[in-house]
Amino acid sequence: METITSEQPNVPAEGAPADATGPVAPRRSPLRAAIKTGRPQEWIKNLFVFAGLLFSGKFNQSHEVLEATLTFISFCMISSAGYFLNDLLDVELDRQHPRKRYRPLAAGELSEGTAKTIAPLLAIAAIGLTFATVNWKVGLMVVGYGVAQVAYSLGLKQVVIVDVMTLAALFILRVAAGASAVDAHASEWLILCTGMIAMFLGFTKRRQEAVSELHQGTSSRPVLEHYSLPFLDQMVSLVTTGTVISYAIYTVNSPLIGSRMMLTIPPVVYGIFRYLYLIYDRSDDRSTSAMVSGDKGMIAAGASFVVIAFLLLYVFK
Repeated sequence: METITSEQPNVPAEGAPADATGPVAPRRSPLRAAIKTGRPQEWIKNLFVFAGLLFSGKFNQSHEVLEATLTFISFCMISSAGYFLNDLLDVELDRQHPRKRYRPLAAGELSEGTAKTIAPLLAIAAIGLTFATVNWKVGLMVVGYGVAQVAYSLGLKQVVIVDVMTLAALFILRVAAGASAVDAHASEWLILCTGMIAMFLGFTKRRQEAVSELHQGTSSRPVLEHYSLPFLDQMVSLVTTGTVISYAIYTVNSPLIGSRMMLTIPPVVYGIFRYLYLIYDRSDDRSTSAMVSGDKGMIAAGASFVVIAFLLLYVFK
């Protein structure tokens, strides 16, 4: 069954060679194309907003849950605005990519004029929502997130290493905003863990892209010219170690329950190792959100972590 966010390539007739460079015939309505461009499947990354709510022990307070949810919605809108901008700037490069050419803007399913209208409207709505319903601190963080997205799309994504560090900063802003929304303190170790896991995801994503373009003989992301596979493998090893160690240290000094939080280490470590297994052994080239939400092992790791953390923080505290 066709879904709103599914890729819809034109499948060539049986026995006919697939044309990786020819024009793509539009197949989605403008509304469906606009929703697709906003990447709702990527909103799973904004769940980091709820980290402050979970780890502060306020998940059972309705007002704080509402504030965190409104912040989550704001980040979904501002991140979608960033995807519109990114696709506007990369439309020509996307048309040269065997898979990205099916994106609505590259395929001509959504006009550039419409995208230029939707992007600022989403950004304004996100900023207005946080200032009006949450607090000014979160509002400023949403503004900062939007500015960082613009800087990333306009040039930072072409600067080796800085591109991944920028993505890590966006994850940290999510956590900091979520904590501020519920008037909780985001500990230094929580911020460090967030940055490390974000760089882990960033460098593994760059490796996926580098391998994919190497096999397909394409070049739709110029920064990959500065990343070699041996270097990316070293970076992945480094941030993997940093992620595991920083999270382990955080659990030893958990603000609410102390070292009992160490019981959440096994699902975290399994999730990280499972992610590496999918990339290196299974050569999985799906997006991060697709891998996290579509692999049974990753789902089990995430669910186990949430259940164990919830029981420790709210039931057996």
